[in-house]
Amino acid sequence: MPSPLGPHRLGRAALAAVAATAVAVVLASVLVAPARAATRLPVNYDFIAGATATALAPNIPPPGANNSSCQLTAAHPYPVILVNGTFANMDDNWQAAAPLLANHGYCVYAFNYGGASPASPIQGTGDIAASAAQLATFVNTVLAATGAPKADLVGHSQGGMMPRYYLNFLGGASKVNDLVALAPSNFGTTLDGITELAGLLGASSALNGALASVCEACVQQEQGSAFLARLNAAPTVPGVHYTVIESVDDEVVTPYANAFLPAAPNVTNITVQHQCLLDGSDHLEIAADPVALADMLNALDPASPVRVPCLIVQPLTGPVGPVPNF
Repeated sequence: MPSPLGPHRLGRAALAAVAATAVAVVLASVLVAPARAATRLPVNYDFIAGATATALAPNIPPPGANNSSCQLTAAHPYPVILVNGTFANMDDNWQAAAPLLANHGYCVYAFNYGGASPASPIQGTGDIAASAAQLATFVNTVLAATGAPKADLVGHSQGGMMPRYYLNFLGGASKVNDLVALAPSNFGTTLDGITELAGLLGASSALNGALASVCEACVQQEQGSAFLARLNAAPTVPGVHYTVIESVDDEVVTPYANAFLPAAPNVTNITVQHQCLLDGSDHLEIAADPVALADMLNALDPASPVRVPCLIVQPLTGPVGPVPNF
């Protein structure tokens, strides 16, 4: 959840209408999107440049996504569904991951959720339970279009946490193979200490009242929220493998360890700096960080691992110098 700005809060009835509209729009793009040439797509590892160029085109899928001619293979039998973060949209969040996955032979799909409308550049601000219902509908759409029994999910920020509501409460456990989460807000955030300070000052109600008016999902992602307490009563479900990829320099999910899930046989927690001390990716850049995205590829296909690179990665703007192909 990049910053506390967004559209007006929607009620549940309005969100239900938004969900129906969004599914119709995305279904059309899944079924009629033009086929892309079988050439290697460029991958933009500079998050801020990619997001700036595409933020106002929320209904255009990122490169490599929603390609109706894509065929699942024995090597990659599950479609990969990308789930953006708060205040982002499918286009601006996935200018790196979508083409990279397509280049590796995955069928990739993306959609918008939780915005004032499917065409709003700002998404992911509405009630998280309603957003999870939109995800459930989109997963069903993709599974029907591809014939796959399950999907893999890759999410960023709220998009790495919100799918857990779908898995826990909306029947998603039987339809998801892997959940790969980049800097997810699994155990919430103090907003870099702001919510803790507000509590000490007795101002939590005022802060949350103002914040909820523009971003209900932001309040739900605060550390200690009732929403997260219910979600984390059972952090994982059997049959799904969870991979969390996080940076120590995350300035949005604070403390950064709140991203991680409790140790379990079906959980892998990765700190990118434990692999590469040169990696300075922040909350936004981790969605385009080649180190983190190599981990994403390895989580989705551990039988064919790629080499995780180590290179200087700056906050927001990404790697310094060329990125090796992987």
